[in-house]
This record gives sequence, structure tokens and C-alpha cells, in this order.
Amino acid sequence: MSKQIAIVYFSGYGHTRRMAEAVAEGAGATLVAVDAEGNLPDSGWATLAAADAIVFGAPTYMGNVPWQFKKFIDATSRIWYTQGWKDKLAAGFTNSASMNGDKLSTLHYLFTLAMQHSMVWVGTGMMPSNSKAATRNDVNYVASFSGAMASTPSDASVDEMLPGDLETARLFGERVRAVASRFNA
Repeated sequence: MSKQIAIVYFSGYGHTRRMAEAVAEGAGATLVAVDAEGNLPDSGWATLAAADAIVFGAPTYMGNVPWQFKKFIDATSRIWYTQGWKDKLAAGFTNSASMNGDKLSTLHYLFTLAMQHSMVWVGTGMMPSNSKAATRNDVNYVASFSGAMASTPSDASVDEMLPGDLETARLFGERVRAVASRFNA
């Protein structure tokens, strides 16, 4: 039985959108964008309600999610109150301009959101590319286990995102799909 996977994300400059597309490619997922005012379309809420797994994606701004994504998260309190997402799978990804950029803080924030909703978190399942021969374009070069991470210079176009980061995102999507397929509904 095919599982429904939704990716809900906010993207300020297009980099996180491109990363969401790569995750969706691997997961066979539906994309739901948080708009510039922090809102979802009504159809977005319905997509999240029907999903077996929800992947959260947000850029890291000042060590956390941007206010638009936080507004969306605050709006999930109605769902939290009824435990509407209980036992759904959850995962997360982020992008920032610098190699570190405190991206892990964003993933921890998304993890905490998932735990408050009584969801089950899925990590990357990837080993880091940390051999002597590793290059910046290798899969999981940023070496995250908690969720997919990418690093894109703030002045880079979406087309300049590194293929290794996008492949990491795609493989992460495959991982979410594989884990979802193991869960019985």
C-alpha cells in the first residue's frame, strides 16, 4: 500500500524550495508551501491531515526557523490539542548560507515540534562523507544524522546549489518513503 507523504516548507530565496523538490522527488511526496505571510492554503491543511508522513523544511535564519514557518507551527496547536498527527512519521531538513549556520538548532526545533505532536521522527540514515578523499559535493558532506542539511551561499542562485546537497535531499526523501512503507496503517 502506498503511503502519502507531504512536505511542508517555507523558502525565502528559493534554496529551501529547491531542496524540498529534491526531497519530494525521492519520497514521491506532495509539496505544501508556507506563503510569505506564514499561511497555508486550506488544501495544504487537508494534505497534511491525510498524510502518513510529514516532512518539515525551513531555512535556518539566525539559528532557527524564520517567522513565517513559526507562524505556521503556532497554527498547528489546534491539531496538537486533538493529537491529530499522533503516530504519523515526521522528518525535517534545512539550509543556510554558512557551513554550520546553527542548522542543528533548526532541526532540533522541528524535532521538538514532532515530539509535541506525538509523531515518530525519521533521521537521514546516512553516513557522513568524511574520508580523506571527501569533496564538498559528496552526499551528506555536511554530516547530519537528524535530518537533511544543505549549505548554499546567500548570494548563490538556486541553480548554483551543489548537486551533492540536492542528492542528499533526494536520498533523504527515499529514506522517509522506505520507513513509511514499513509502517502499517
